[in-house]
Amino acid sequence: MKRHLGGTLKEEICYLDATQISSSIRDKKFSSQEVAQAFLDRIEEINPIINALVAFPDDVVENARQADEAIARGEIWGPLHGVPFTVKDCIDTKGIVTTRGSRLFADRVPDEDATVVERIKDAGGILIGKSNMPEFALWWETDNLVYGRTNNPWNIERTPGGSSGGEAAAIVAGMSPLGIGSDVGGSVREPANYCGIVGLKATHGRIPLTGHWPETLLRFMHVGPLATTIRDISLSFNLMSGADGLDSYAIPYSAENGLDSKLDAVNLKIGWCSDGPFGPIDSEVQRTVSEAAKVLSEYGADVEEVSLRTWSEFSPQQISSTIFGVEGAHYLGPFIDGKHGELSHIMQRRLQQPENTLSEYLDALSELDGFRQEVVRYFKSFDLLICPVGPVPAHPHNSRGLHVGDQHVLGRHALNCTVPFDLTGSPALSVPFGWTADGLPIGVQLVGRHFDEVNLLKIGLILESERGANRYRPHNL
Repeated sequence: MKRHLGGTLKEEICYLDATQISSSIRDKKFSSQEVAQAFLDRIEEINPIINALVAFPDDVVENARQADEAIARGEIWGPLHGVPFTVKDCIDTKGIVTTRGSRLFADRVPDEDATVVERIKDAGGILIGKSNMPEFALWWETDNLVYGRTNNPWNIERTPGGSSGGEAAAIVAGMSPLGIGSDVGGSVREPANYCGIVGLKATHGRIPLTGHWPETLLRFMHVGPLATTIRDISLSFNLMSGADGLDSYAIPYSAENGLDSKLDAVNLKIGWCSDGPFGPIDSEVQRTVSEAAKVLSEYGADVEEVSLRTWSEFSPQQISSTIFGVEGAHYLGPFIDGKHGELSHIMQRRLQQPENTLSEYLDALSELDGFRQEVVRYFKSFDLLICPVGPVPAHPHNSRGLHVGDQHVLGRHALNCTVPFDLTGSPALSVPFGWTADGLPIGVQLVGRHFDEVNLLKIGLILESERGANRYRPHNL
């Protein structure tokens, strides 16, 4: 017979971050089994409303029991000993259905874990569920024909974003303390922004992509962690990083917990831009970015508003649309040949768009090189950039366009602030920092030089300590 934990204990456990949970298990404040049961109960209670988690392993309780036995023997598996975690449905999990959000893969069960899943398990983590996503991870909302739509826990009439929307929604709703998502256009940072949690897209190559699908556009693809606190992001980033001998883009990495050393903000030069090439931007979002810049200035950083005028000469969205359209269609062709009727209407519509010519494709590659060079020039003068994560807070489901003040823009404008840094491979962090008048979270995006995740996380920690929206959870659940 299943044992349900009391509401008070369940809420206490489910609203801790992964670091606190691990510490509590090691100190025997909670057992691993109590932790696992708390999250299972929370999922049973909340997931029917949110629809964030879509597949579940059957060995959670057994793995938690083994974790407790290890503690009794004085064994610690790693820094995440007994901590539950969740994984986006396009990342392979051994023995657990991984549909990639598509009917074409509804019965697919991987034989091996993705590298990042294996590494979190090796650190003591216990996989508790797979999270929802759009078909093929190629949309900015989370909905598909296999599992349906995921709702934003702050307002179920709003989207949690995409394509890691299930992960972000599960975490902020207290169904998971730590998640693994992926990002090729903003798919970690946008959901983190919409749901009021932290999401990291590390420098391209830091975290291996082995076991992630689709296996195309890999020079722009990133796998990254989502959590409620910077320290959990720092920990999971270090655990997941480093070459695995299988991903040709993955680079060696010596783990370092950058949060252990004090940040001297006085030595940092930080630019901030609330609209510029990212615009138009909602006024509440602009205000939040400017307030974040002010806080860092008060900490002694040399903070300067920048126009990024030269960036406006390029169109990262158009660059990505052209490159992704050509390469994505070529890659997906064999999978979908003769099966268009099984695809979502969104995917059908994307595949029906006019084909780009070779000349257009080559022009996009040339534009990409030029844009990358402009970003490199910026980071020759500045250590970091503060900018919006998205032009608006979480918008209603199925928005054909976005209302930004008195302007109406295309839905893809939602990625205008994030796509540029997938194209450049720059590390970028979404940190909750403000609220709309009607109670939706607003994040800010921190962007750094290649391989400078440490300063990125330290600056994020400052913002978190001053205003962190992660102190709060949706009260309506």
